[in-house]
Amino acid sequence: MTKIKVDISNALGVNAEKEIKNSLKNYKSSYKSLVGKTGKGNDFLGWVNLPSSINKSLTEKILEVSERISKNSEIVVVIGIGGSYLGARAVIDALSNHFNNLDEGNKFPKIIYAGNNISEDYHAELLELLDKKDYSVIVISKSGTTTEPAIAFRLIKKHIEKKYGKEKSKKRIIAITDKAKGALKKLSVSEGYETFDIPDDVGGRYSVLTPVGLLPIAVAGIDIKKIISGAVEMEKHLCNNVDVENNPAALYAIARNVLYKKGKTTEILAAYQPSLQYIAEWWKQLYGESEGKENKGIFPASVSFTADLHSMGQYIQQGLRNIFETVISIDSPKKKLQIPNDKDNLDGLNFISGKRLNEVNKMAELGTMLAHVDGKVPNIKISIPVLDEKNLGALIYFFEFACGLSGYMLDVNPFDQPGVEAYKNNMFALLDKPGYEKQSKAIKTKLKK
Repeated sequence: MTKIKVDISNALGVNAEKEIKNSLKNYKSSYKSLVGKTGKGNDFLGWVNLPSSINKSLTEKILEVSERISKNSEIVVVIGIGGSYLGARAVIDALSNHFNNLDEGNKFPKIIYAGNNISEDYHAELLELLDKKDYSVIVISKSGTTTEPAIAFRLIKKHIEKKYGKEKSKKRIIAITDKAKGALKKLSVSEGYETFDIPDDVGGRYSVLTPVGLLPIAVAGIDIKKIISGAVEMEKHLCNNVDVENNPAALYAIARNVLYKKGKTTEILAAYQPSLQYIAEWWKQLYGESEGKENKGIFPASVSFTADLHSMGQYIQQGLRNIFETVISIDSPKKKLQIPNDKDNLDGLNFISGKRLNEVNKMAELGTMLAHVDGKVPNIKISIPVLDEKNLGALIYFFEFACGLSGYMLDVNPFDQPGVEAYKNNMFALLDKPGYEKQSKAIKTKLKK
């Protein structure tokens, strides 16, 4: 069993047992709604049993396609926004060498991203790079009309067809989209692109373990079978253990809701490994879009320690006391490096010479936790043995399950995102999109005032 441990002893303190007991009724009702798929937004609960339902034929197709495009591509451009790229990037960054994109000897394509912004400079510079490199494209969109990825794909489609010719370019474009409808599906059928389906009952931010995440991850040379295996183990464990003491996701969900009721409205996810930066970005989208509605929800933020101890550390230690901290702690590093002795000792560090960097990092982690708890910042600790494929697959499912559970305990629908449309409506009105004439007139009048 993949072991993820949750320690709330520095979050709820001596009253932990009582506060968990007071939350049990709400928790058990929420757990039943999630596992039984009867709660709000239950038409998007396909992710709950997704890991165990991934069939061998899908996995083999993903591996086959990833191998094919890897052979003729120095670069693979992943086009998507939000859940259509964050999960893949999180896993790829977490499990790849930190300097992977500078390693010319790496046998797998370098993964770069487009369609997650509308920056003219970014996309112009991307096209300039693609002029010089052999590349393929994975375009991810359920509808094919989401503005940012649609613009990026329009640009790159024109570029790739000009570079390789229309027929050859078709072999370099892979579409991950709706199985039956939408602009990207229609285009894929007419052009003959290789396609993978996004399940109807899985929303974007819960889609890491579908082809949305698995294909880019496989192209990067990461073992997706091990990722799936870790997620399957975590699914079976969490879905079959209602008792809080045997369910780490339940303990995490309950603790954060208890803290929220106490006025701790901001959760800071911290990690002491820079490779976890995009795990934090994915986590922020997962929890922010799932819980932030009906004027409710914990605001998700993140920091990268120890770097951010020299910037955000001051605020965390002595700023507004509406925050709590969740730390992802990795028990063991994958590599070994000791601090050398220096005969002059000008930096005064000989007291730690001979120690491994990880030991120093762990003392920084422990020292920070003690300081923050003393500063009235509760700390939840999530421990995993080592950062590898299996444990990361388990961690992804752990966070998804805890998020769904926490949203139900908050009494919101964790699987919709109605607020996302507000900025789009304003943008379309400002751009005079057909059908938005009334909104366009109203918003332009408002701006004049």
